[in-house]
Amino acid sequence: MNTYIELDARGLNCPLPILKAKKALADMSSGQLLRVTATDAGSVRDFQAFAKQTGNELVEQQTVGGEYISVLKRR
Repeated sequence: MNTYIELDARGLNCPLPILKAKKALADMSSGQLLRVTATDAGSVRDFQAFAKQTGNELVEQQTVGGEYISVLKRR
């Protein structure tokens, strides 16, 4: 089971969660998982587009209360 690298993007508005995720992914190895927790509802759509553009796989998305969790797999 892969362990997550956690990224807390709560309280940040677009495009900051994506920019922080992009930076984190750059320092990761292929196949590692990045779990981003954001409070910006737009981040759900943003991460879908980001995954398509960058080739990183969007493994999972869920909403828990007012938090939007996106899990990306480094390509």
